[in-house]
Amino acid sequence: MTELTALTEYFVICSVDSQPQLSAVTDEIEKELGKKGIQALGIEGAKGSHWILLDYDDVIVHLFRKEERAFYNLDGLWGDAPRIELEVETKSAGKKRRIG
Repeated sequence: MTELTALTEYFVICSVDSQPQLSAVTDEIEKELGKKGIQALGIEGAKGSHWILLDYDDVIVHLFRKEERAFYNLDGLWGDAPRIELEVETKSAGKKRRIG
């Protein structure tokens, strides 16, 4: 019998409101992780698409336009997976908010 191992540890699934925002969020993730020496193993979906996947090995980031997120329903597909609550600080206001 073959032992199965996890391919990734975490999914980050998020929505954006517009195509420019999708590109901006993708660029910002790449830039900030790049500063820490973390490079994506792969990126699926072009900047003009409505769904971009960033593969960081243990973390897979799914960036969706809202309509595509609802259509593909990854949240429902992985609905029984444990959720982790995060506290995020926004750059513009310096405020923290919980997501998850």
